[in-house]
Amino acid sequence: MSNSSDSQTMRERTEESNLKLWLLLRLNRWVLAGGMLTVVFFGIATFGLVGLSPIQVVVAETGAIQMLFGPFMGGAIIAGVTLVVTLNQLVLSQELGAVGEQRERMQEAMEFRRDVESASHVGLAPPEPSAFLRQLIAAIEDRAETLHDRVSDEADDELQEEVDEYVETLDENAEMVRSNIEDEQFGTFNVIWRVLDFNYSRKIFRARQIQYNYGDDLSDEANETIDELIETLSFFGPAREHFKTLYFQWELINLSRSVSYAAIPALITTVVMVLYGDATAVSGETLGVENLAWLVSFAFVVTVSPFVILLSFVFRIATVAQRTLAMGPFVLREMDEGQATEYDEQGPKYDE
Repeated sequence: MSNSSDSQTMRERTEESNLKLWLLLRLNRWVLAGGMLTVVFFGIATFGLVGLSPIQVVVAETGAIQMLFGPFMGGAIIAGVTLVVTLNQLVLSQELGAVGEQRERMQEAMEFRRDVESASHVGLAPPEPSAFLRQLIAAIEDRAETLHDRVSDEADDELQEEVDEYVETLDENAEMVRSNIEDEQFGTFNVIWRVLDFNYSRKIFRARQIQYNYGDDLSDEANETIDELIETLSFFGPAREHFKTLYFQWELINLSRSVSYAAIPALITTVVMVLYGDATAVSGETLGVENLAWLVSFAFVVTVSPFVILLSFVFRIATVAQRTLAMGPFVLREMDEGQATEYDEQGPKYDE
């Protein structure tokens, strides 16, 4: 049975464009928000160039400024404050609890670290998230190399070829991820971004597939090594999910603070435009567009900035959540190993 190489990055597995992933994930959130606000600003202002009704006439006849900005006054106060309170409550709900709950969380965290240390055969796992993940990936590589050595003496050439390809793709993927997170600091998105490239779910499936298809040809030592490899791979899922959760909490705190900062200028701008904005507020033209149109566009951008900042953060959080919905040996996207799976009364059969 021949398997094609596993895709080494999340972009290759999802077959999405670099531009899309760059906008949703990699681009600085403030730069993304600024870009969207810039598009809104010029999108509104430049309508003055297409021959529509002069904005001063529209404002004088309809009171459009009050109609536009009036609803934002209640919305900016109520929705903005509610949003900030909700976000902070979401974060705090994970941190508040009785001493028994806090002690249980501590015990579970310590137990997980001991399990990883035992599986990795190290005396003490590092406390930093990136270093912890690097050590765990290194332990996975060691298990894979041990499997390769133990199968190299097996008589079945097809089995050796299968394991060689599996170990090679695992090592390539693991080395890439391990080197990419070496100098990254938790709190930035780069740690989470890099570990998304390690497709541990498929590696668990491939290891179990080898064990299922060649169980009778594997020695007891090789079977034991595969079990140890699967166990070590299974630690990566909870570790990644834990650090992802911590990152989400970190981002939600930053988001609530950012929305709070933007809400005050937005509220002031809304009040000023409602009280003083009329057809005579400013006169003249700049670059062929009425100055009143520039003023209204700028005021609208400031007013909607809390909402746009919220969008820029939600784009990243939602995209990461979508990419990590399934934890464990489940792959939500179509497998690309070039194989079909059939089932009968005895279990799965893999076309060779």
